[in-house]
Amino acid sequence: MGGPVSGHGAGGRAYPDAALPCNPNVVEGQIAGGAVQGIGGALYEHCAYDEDGNPLTTTFKDYLLPTTAEVPTLEYGHPEPPGSFEYHVPTMLEEAVALLADLGEDAKAIAGGQSLVPMLVRRLAVLGHLVDLRRVPGLRGIERRNGSLWIGAGTTQAAIQRSGEVAGAVPLLARATPLIGHFRIRSRGTIGGSLAHADAAAEYPAVALALDARLETFSPRGRRTIPATRFFTGLWSTDLAEDELLTGITFPVRSARSGFAVEEFARRYADFALAGAAVAVELDEDARIRRCGIGLFGLGPTARRAPAAEAAATGGKAAAIDAADVGRTAMSELASVPSDLHGSAAYRTRVGAVMVARAWQRAVEEAKGD
Repeated sequence: MGGPVSGHGAGGRAYPDAALPCNPNVVEGQIAGGAVQGIGGALYEHCAYDEDGNPLTTTFKDYLLPTTAEVPTLEYGHPEPPGSFEYHVPTMLEEAVALLADLGEDAKAIAGGQSLVPMLVRRLAVLGHLVDLRRVPGLRGIERRNGSLWIGAGTTQAAIQRSGEVAGAVPLLARATPLIGHFRIRSRGTIGGSLAHADAAAEYPAVALALDARLETFSPRGRRTIPATRFFTGLWSTDLAEDELLTGITFPVRSARSGFAVEEFARRYADFALAGAAVAVELDEDARIRRCGIGLFGLGPTARRAPAAEAAATGGKAAAIDAADVGRTAMSELASVPSDLHGSAAYRTRVGAVMVARAWQRAVEEAKGD
């Protein structure tokens, strides 16, 4: 309900992240409570705790507690509600893509809505038509197909998290899934929606890249398969055409002597990562790196691989490869690391190197059976 407070001199401004409220007084009271709680939490970030989590700064002598005098004057505002749009509910895949083709750029497909709906609410996206895919058959499921694991684009992240098939066949995907938001988000969010949204800080695109996943699509022109390395083209953009839908993703099944790990750093649990890495490693009979994939997220306008680091490691003895060197090499390839109030580009680069090194170390240990 309550939005962030931005400081302006001695005061601040707060906006709800929903549509027009029915009872503005109640909403403003909730916003004020959330703002004060946030200020208090920020002030408490520098409190000290022992190894068991007990606070060491608990008295006025140790730490000057904030009072109401420190709370800035708040101004309240209410955003414009999302614009109106026509709602379409196709029941066949052919019908869905035909709608997208006829309506053009004024239409958008929706599956779980965990990325699109917040953008509509904040007017970061404006459209005239919404095409709901939930009644389209054939977009959900987890199946073994031709030695690989196929997952329908409409399969929820919660279903992936619960799947023993995914945990055994594609461990990296299973381990990345709990890092996505909160359970309520995962219960509606879909794997296809996450990949098609192509958020640079999301886990699934990096996993798809690290595993060389293949993404299956359908449009009025027919079906095609896109390698993950060609799917993500830039900030929130993919190789999908306007009238094309992602229908499924095929992942290679884990082989013997392979290891997987995902590491990310975020300000708090369920936040988007400031920097992260998904790593897959396969060893040969001499414990050399036969194949490796390093997917990076939170470190550029889109998720990407680290080809120089992968090439340097491939063929080398796993025991002789320094994980820190892998991390540094992966970061040396980056040209547009973001810099914002959460961290400078230099900071994210340092953190990214550590995330790659940690994920590499864990993946290699698993592959060796340590």
